[in-house]
Amino acid sequence: MTVALPSVLFVDDEERILRSLRMLFRGRCEILTTTSGREAIDWVRQRPVHVVVSDQRMPGVSGVEVLRAVAEHSPATMRVLLTGYADMDAVTASVNEGEIYRFVEKPWNGPYLLDVVDQAARVAVRDFAAAAERAEAARRAPIVAAPPVAALAIAARVVVLDEAAAIAAQVRELLPDAVHVDHARDLEGALDLLAEHDVAVVVAHLSSAGGDVADALKQLKRLRPATLAIVISPLRDSRLVIGLINEGQIFRFLLQPPVRELLRRGLIAALERHAELRTSANLLRRHEVEPARAEPATMPGRLLNYWRRIREAATARIG
Repeated sequence: MTVALPSVLFVDDEERILRSLRMLFRGRCEILTTTSGREAIDWVRQRPVHVVVSDQRMPGVSGVEVLRAVAEHSPATMRVLLTGYADMDAVTASVNEGEIYRFVEKPWNGPYLLDVVDQAARVAVRDFAAAAERAEAARRAPIVAAPPVAALAIAARVVVLDEAAAIAAQVRELLPDAVHVDHARDLEGALDLLAEHDVAVVVAHLSSAGGDVADALKQLKRLRPATLAIVISPLRDSRLVIGLINEGQIFRFLLQPPVRELLRRGLIAALERHAELRTSANLLRRHEVEPARAEPATMPGRLLNYWRRIREAATARIG
């Protein structure tokens, strides 16, 4: 029996780039290509597409706009941004609006790009199949309305990591009273809370591109894929954000001071997504991260016990 190949749509305004991609992926998937972002969006509306790999800098419609529309019309489609120009606005928009799976820079490494798209396709194939099963079940049974946001948020816990208390106070104001908001002034305090509780969302203030906090967010995602991270930072560092996307699958990146409405929407979306992730192994796979490219040579000794407790707690919950 012939197994259908996953469909992958490549979007780039340069035909030579598309030729290279067709050669690289020949035989591995059903290859679709277009130089038009608008045509790409139309295709996703009209037919199943498992993965969309889009360039960012294109005339008319940017890659982020393409992936944002793809997310709206086909949430199960995995989204990858491929670009040679990593400007900060595009990088932050790719995670905040497109919720991309990976950010890949040109010139790409062939084996790496193949691996990224293969992983994305495997996840999407499962998601499309699960969506078809849900649709069939809904056709056969009465449709039950989804619970309201307030119900999804009951018993949820948010940890805010910030030396000051301003962000925690703002988070408390923006969320329903049912959500428990903890404030940690340092990484050790945040890790202690994560070891003791099932945390839905971590809001982390990142004041430095180096140090323990960025590394901790990446490590946390490996151990707790259902815990979502919202990063708030004054740093306009695209390299930092790309690393947090690919190695930490952060949910949102907001520049400091955060726009109140953007923070509110990000928090509510994160709580809703966490509720979904807790009940779906397929969705959890969409949050798998790639190995860190620059692992710390040694983990600070003061953090080892916290990570051991978090790892043990995660294992106990799975068991």
